[in-house]
Amino acid sequence: MKAIQGKAGWILLLAAAIAFPLLVPNSYFLSVMTLAFITAIATLGLNLLTGYTGQLNLAHGGFMAIGAYTLGILTVDHQMPFWLAFVLAPVVCMVLGYVVGVVSLRLKGHYFSIFTLCVGYIIYLLIEKWESLTHGAVGLIGIPVPAAVGPLAFDNVQGQYYLVLGFLAAGTFVMHRIVSSLLGRSFLAVRNSDALAEALGINLMRTKVLSFVLSVGYAGLAGALYAGQVRFLGPDIARTDITFDMVMSMLVGGTGTLLGPLLGAVLVPWVTQTLQFLQDYRMLVFGPVLILLIIFVPDGIVGTFLKRQARRAAAQRRGQLAAGRPAQPAPVATTRPGAENA
Repeated sequence: MKAIQGKAGWILLLAAAIAFPLLVPNSYFLSVMTLAFITAIATLGLNLLTGYTGQLNLAHGGFMAIGAYTLGILTVDHQMPFWLAFVLAPVVCMVLGYVVGVVSLRLKGHYFSIFTLCVGYIIYLLIEKWESLTHGAVGLIGIPVPAAVGPLAFDNVQGQYYLVLGFLAAGTFVMHRIVSSLLGRSFLAVRNSDALAEALGINLMRTKVLSFVLSVGYAGLAGALYAGQVRFLGPDIARTDITFDMVMSMLVGGTGTLLGPLLGAVLVPWVTQTLQFLQDYRMLVFGPVLILLIIFVPDGIVGTFLKRQARRAAAQRRGQLAAGRPAQPAPVATTRPGAENA
């Protein structure tokens, strides 16, 4: 884990992702990794709201479905060019997210989560029942592949892999800039204490709504990429367990970090695929493993590593003070914005 910290570590991860299709040319593995990257983009958005602002949105998968259906409806039913529909997908999610956020963020804690869970179920019902718009249970068929950009074509598995990887890299960079800015510190202040944030002059509602809107924007982007990848949409994409899969990925990797959601979103699908031979019994294995992970590694893989690193640095500093030597500066708290990039 220590080897992938800092800019050099991120460059190494990007290089490994670029080389993956060359090392593993199997189209099935490429498809699984592409879908994992799409989930990672959506999980990055959920992590902004949950890990940095302290609000758990259980309708996140529903907003991903809205992004997917926006692209599908505009391209299939209205013959809109792919990239124009692609741009509109996250915009529609952000507009709807603003409306939902203004209403729901007046609630706090588990009341907010329960409200968004209901919103997610309403989204699912609308997709399933509004046949004139969404085609209902029949679904949307024949969604076009992403249109070529100059010499770059995305009509094959490898091209789609690199397209999604490019958006994941760009989304991660933008997220790093957000959480490392003054705005990101405002999100953290709201997460730590509403009263403290207000005392610092932070507008609670505006900050929470902004975090919610940015979060669902990532979900809409992931949904548009998903629609262009699978080329078929049905109501199942709006199921609440899609959101719980993202929450699980976030918990496994570590909330409040950039690397954690990415690691969890890639690790969980591969573990699930590995246990496919167990069929209906695989959750009997995966469930207890997840419970043990939450009990013994509650901060996730990345969060636990960063906390242990901070404790080790603090112990070293105390030893230096006891020996009469000047102490080395200690790293800042492990869950600060971009802590894994230090």
